[in-house]
Amino acid sequence: MPELRTRPVRPADLSDDTALGELDRAAWSTLHSVQSRPQPPYEAFFSDRSRPEHLLVAEAEDAAGEVRIAGYIRLVPPTALACNTHVRQIQGLAVADWARGRGVARGLLRAALAAARGDGASRMTLRVLGHNAPARALYESEGFVVEGVLPGEFFLAGRYVDDVLMGRSLTP
Repeated sequence: MPELRTRPVRPADLSDDTALGELDRAAWSTLHSVQSRPQPPYEAFFSDRSRPEHLLVAEAEDAAGEVRIAGYIRLVPPTALACNTHVRQIQGLAVADWARGRGVARGLLRAALAAARGDGASRMTLRVLGHNAPARALYESEGFVVEGVLPGEFFLAGRYVDDVLMGRSLTP
């Protein structure tokens, strides 16, 4: 597999809406999503719940040499409570098929950790479906540990799936 020529991870902006929506729909899978597959007419990617300032994007050259969004990570405070401002939560990570297995997710995760530290956060959490072994392995390799499991929390594709809470400190 040829090396992927990536650009530095950057904050999303409003002009990324269409590309992010297309990536999100193309990456949809019961491996990581508890929502139904999106159907037309598609809603805008950005909304009150998911604003550009919540996302970091990775860009890379595709096989044709065109620079495209290769992935995104959504990072938000988990609540609006003042007592919870030290925590950031990953609430979405997607990588385009053509960029998978080439370090894009790891680069996005590391950029999110750095951004959260830079924002004064001291803790990062996320939720991942129990059967999503590739994502769990990535998170574990970057210092996340399982902090809780909700057994059989979701019924997806004909089976019950655990909801796994993972977290890590952002301080040395």
